[in-house]
Amino acid sequence: MADVKRETDGPEPYSASAFDFTLLPDIDNDFVSDADIAEFAKALTAPENSPSTEDLTAPQPEPRKFITALNDWRPVHQRVRRRRKHKKQEPRRGTDETREGFVYVLLKWPLLIVVFGWLLFLSIAYVFTRLYIYLYEQWVTWRGRRQTLRRQLQNARTYEDWVKGAKELDAYLDNDAWKEKPEYAYYDSRTIRRVHDQMVKLRQRAESDENGTSNGKATADHQKAVEELRGLLEACIKNNFVGFENPRLYSETYYGTKHLVQEFIDEAEKSLSFLLHTSQLDQETKRAIFKHLSTNFGRTALCLSGGATFAYYHFGIAKALLDADLLPEVITGTSGGALVAALLCTRTDDELKKLLVPALAHRITACHDGFRTWLKRWYLTGARFDSVDWAKRCAWFTRGSMTFREAYQRTGRILNVSCVPSDPHSPTILANYLTSPDCVIWSAVLASAAVPGILNPVVLMKKNKDGTLAPYSFGHKWKDGSLRTDIPLKTLNLHFNVRFSIVSQVNPHINIFFFSSRGSVGRPVTHRRGRGWRGGFIGSALEQYLKLDLNKWLKVLRHLELLPRPLGQDWSEIWLQRFSGTITIWPKSIPSDFYYILTDPTPQRLARMIHVGQQSAFPKLKFIGNRAKLEQIIQQGRRQFRPRTTQDGGLAGVLSEDDLRSLLKRTKSDGENGASYPMSGSESSSSAGPGSPKDLPLGFSFTTKEKRAPARLATQQPSQPSDKPSVPDSPSLSQRLTGWWSALSPRDAQHPPSEIPKPRLRPRKSPGASPFMPDRPSSIFLKELRRQSRVFVDDVSDPEDNAVANFGDAGRRYDRNGHSGESGADADAGAEDYGDDGDDEDEGAVDDLEPEAEVQSAGVGLGLEGRPLK
Repeated sequence: MADVKRETDGPEPYSASAFDFTLLPDIDNDFVSDADIAEFAKALTAPENSPSTEDLTAPQPEPRKFITALNDWRPVHQRVRRRRKHKKQEPRRGTDETREGFVYVLLKWPLLIVVFGWLLFLSIAYVFTRLYIYLYEQWVTWRGRRQTLRRQLQNARTYEDWVKGAKELDAYLDNDAWKEKPEYAYYDSRTIRRVHDQMVKLRQRAESDENGTSNGKATADHQKAVEELRGLLEACIKNNFVGFENPRLYSETYYGTKHLVQEFIDEAEKSLSFLLHTSQLDQETKRAIFKHLSTNFGRTALCLSGGATFAYYHFGIAKALLDADLLPEVITGTSGGALVAALLCTRTDDELKKLLVPALAHRITACHDGFRTWLKRWYLTGARFDSVDWAKRCAWFTRGSMTFREAYQRTGRILNVSCVPSDPHSPTILANYLTSPDCVIWSAVLASAAVPGILNPVVLMKKNKDGTLAPYSFGHKWKDGSLRTDIPLKTLNLHFNVRFSIVSQVNPHINIFFFSSRGSVGRPVTHRRGRGWRGGFIGSALEQYLKLDLNKWLKVLRHLELLPRPLGQDWSEIWLQRFSGTITIWPKSIPSDFYYILTDPTPQRLARMIHVGQQSAFPKLKFIGNRAKLEQIIQQGRRQFRPRTTQDGGLAGVLSEDDLRSLLKRTKSDGENGASYPMSGSESSSSAGPGSPKDLPLGFSFTTKEKRAPARLATQQPSQPSDKPSVPDSPSLSQRLTGWWSALSPRDAQHPPSEIPKPRLRPRKSPGASPFMPDRPSSIFLKELRRQSRVFVDDVSDPEDNAVANFGDAGRRYDRNGHSGESGADADAGAEDYGDDGDDEDEGAVDDLEPEAEVQSAGVGLGLEGRPLK
């Protein structure tokens, strides 16, 4: 699924233009705000509010005292006896209940020494085992033609060249024959075959029905095929359905998988695309389909681990995904990976293709201090680097003081940064635009990189509405996320339904332990033409045993609380947490990377790291591409048919797109015929004169035409000036809800819609109220629900104006001069609004409107003074 338009991609790592730093976007803009940096420095020096970090040995400030006399007969100042000064004693610490006892104190250090000795022996044995496996593969397996093709594959600089070399190597190893056979022990081939064949038949029938429907030959059976196709897709488009996304299916060849699996994925893509564009399903049905598919299928996340300067390998992996148009929307980073993730989520695709080049090394200057400078700082502060200086140099990667919400609005990608509180008892946080939308990104990046001894814990900063910065989370301090949650998969699944993870793992203390005895995605086992074990069965078994035994004894140390806690940190978590995902990519490092682990890269070193990162990502792109085929079209359907909210200018999901189109069509047709559109009370008030534009959802602009009473009624009672206050825009929220409830009363539900008599107007003798009231509501539930949708748009009137409401279906309102309409002319005008006994048929055509077009005020069924109609 690589992008074949090479002119749209950035320069290759070793090209001449890739080393020209003047071509970098925003190269001359540091994005540094002095005011923001000053606020950050002030927050760092402020005392922390957490009691667990207080210095108990420091003298406590004396509380302010209110001095007064003990009583009216005694003076304020009394002579008291001077007390003898005692030597200041240090406060006593409480006994740790979990570590008390004579046996624990006696056996703690002997057990610790024995376990550490055994761990050292296991580590040395593991290194020799890996060395044996490496020599076995180099001397026994990689020889002759196979070694030539492998070297050609490793030297490929583009994905197209890599695919060509991978296909040649598969043909030489006879992997194509494995692709032809559908049977495999790690997925259900029979179910995949049946579902694929059924999906093809249903899609072809639905497409033929679609053509017949467009030609005017629609029948009742035409919906059957598309409904069956819908049910089939909802049943099979799930995360790893019957194992079709098992990584083992892509670990037997260098490129591709079983032909049956590939045909199933391609057909699923075609069927989903058909459901997305078909006219046989309405908008609401499509919205429900793609919402259900998105919930079951999940999303993909790119997880970038920490690892100091090893994190620069992430640039190559991100470039490979970006060039193939496979960069996920959800990206998380920790420590050094947080810096790379911040760059990816604050820049657009076009900017990233120009930034992910070796010239970027000119902007990576965090380790610019000399040996004497950082040694003196480490002696005075306990940290090698300065937090304020890092904040200034990190601002370029985050485009200044950009927040998580602003980054999401700019690029559409979701940035996540793992941070650990300095208090060991508090939970970790995954900062993103949902959990901390106003948090400044560069402060979270610094907090995620604050390794004890390297960078002191820092304060997260948030951006206020006026653009200034302030401490986040009461000024508590945070530190390196790799200490507890290097790969936060559980939190990603909770917030964003992440079911498929791409982990780029470069932690130097973990990288050596990644070993796939049966091969990994795009990298099959070379022994026995990919059907054996790496280094033979004995070598793989020994490697697994040593690694599991190391893990076991580390857990024993943690659960028995034998490990000391230097710098107040439980360091066992850096070994025992989860470091892998659905796809785990570990770039091949070299010994010199350990020497330069805390130094800035040169353009030449960064070019090698980008190239190696790309090489390690190429074998995974086919697997990721097949996943992205289905996920991208599902997400497209979710975005296209998601109901519009009031923030988007819609009716809060009450009206669908079809309803709004019908509303617009009906309004246009009524305007052409000269008929007036029934509007809410807010649109018929005296403040809105004839022809004034109205602000309606989705930018609709309707104009009202003033109704003209018949000539025979206009002479009965002329309009008189009134002392009554002006009519408010709309009834209150309580009136609207009361009217809606009265319209749905059981009294009306006893009669079917066809038996409900038309409402007639009759005089009402209540003083101060309208003399004409309908006998009973005439609308059914669907009409009533459409009218009540105005409650999400209209403003609620003041409590003093609760005596005003309109009549909804009747269109009964005060006239434009503020009269209550007690004359016979007003009565006949109201009858015309009902469409009953009206002379003007055009104005009485309100009842002929479709329910979708009848969007009126929520005051339906209310009399004046907010009373429900009887």
